[in-house]
Amino acid sequence: MLLDRDPAHAFMPYPAVPVPHAPSGPLSGLTFAAKDLFDVAGYPTSAGSPHMLAMSGIKSRTAPTVQKLLDAGARLVGKTITDELAFSMSGKNAHFGTPVNGGAPDRIPGGSSSGSAAAVSNGSCDFALGTDTGGSVRAPASHCGLFGIRPTHGRVSLEGCHDLAPSFDTCGYFTRDGATFVRVGEVLLGPDSAPLPQSPRVLLAQDAFGLLKREVRDALAPALRRAEAALGQPVPADVAPEGFTALYWAMRYIQSREAWNVDGPMIERYHPPLGPGVADRFEFSKAVTDAQVAEAQVIRAAFRKRFSALLADGAVLILPSMPDIAPLLAESDASLNDYRNNALNLLCLSVLSGLPQVSIPLASRSGAPLGLSIMGPAGSDLSLVALADRIAGSASA
Repeated sequence: MLLDRDPAHAFMPYPAVPVPHAPSGPLSGLTFAAKDLFDVAGYPTSAGSPHMLAMSGIKSRTAPTVQKLLDAGARLVGKTITDELAFSMSGKNAHFGTPVNGGAPDRIPGGSSSGSAAAVSNGSCDFALGTDTGGSVRAPASHCGLFGIRPTHGRVSLEGCHDLAPSFDTCGYFTRDGATFVRVGEVLLGPDSAPLPQSPRVLLAQDAFGLLKREVRDALAPALRRAEAALGQPVPADVAPEGFTALYWAMRYIQSREAWNVDGPMIERYHPPLGPGVADRFEFSKAVTDAQVAEAQVIRAAFRKRFSALLADGAVLILPSMPDIAPLLAESDASLNDYRNNALNLLCLSVLSGLPQVSIPLASRSGAPLGLSIMGPAGSDLSLVALADRIAGSASA
């Protein structure tokens, strides 16, 4: 464990326990961290909650996804802080603290995979596992200047990982460079079931870019030119003709109902003290009605069918990762919640469709990182990872 050299405050303060790894393999020589939602034999699992930590006990089995990385030769260096019960996007944990954004130390890292993003962006390990339910890999990747992926839903096993909203939950990862991003993806993702063609059809989510402030669009313009240089001229497309508001609420209602199904019984029984924002979201979740969920499911099904058709036949969609750079640490909880709600308009596309999205560290504004994203059809994850490396290489050429 890196407790004596963890200036990023990325890791949970657990006593060090040896975690065996293969002496050789495709990830030999690389170090990694795992978000403290994943079970690792010899350690507890807190899910970012002191109450869950007290109930956890020491785990006897390592989550299969973590074990796959160990078997490939990667060395685990610790378990990272997560936002409480993974139900936040700020990176601030009221109980365990706020990990440091290695790309902009005066700004939030983004959550709920904040510790994993902090560990990688501060150079404490080569890559780190996170989870993305509503944006918890893509947001911190954009905020901290990292490569990050939300895979096709169900592509990477979440066995031995604490749930938030199972029909949305995915396992992703962060790296600082494209070559490592590809190397880890080859192990974690495996071969694509729907690889992209060498020269994919390219679309630009013009209505998504229309949600951004002028200064953010200007900051992303050079990154867009680099992406176009690598992929070709994109065709403008409207990705949410039904309106982002309808998609936002569909995501909120389904996620909230599932989160309450997962954690509500524990909250009702033990009444653990929940941090700011997290408590409000669970109160909202408890109040979601069956009618709201039913309508949301109809909206999700229609959107998923239409959006999957848009990206059929090997299309790649270019879109913003987040609405702006990370907010300052000093921002109020109300301001951070407003930013979160604004971000969900963009983040919900991948969530509701189940399609993969990669955030690439290509831009900056006011000295802070800003990501640009690409999406593809279900099962094109590794192709997207390779494309991200190619685009980033173009950006540095």
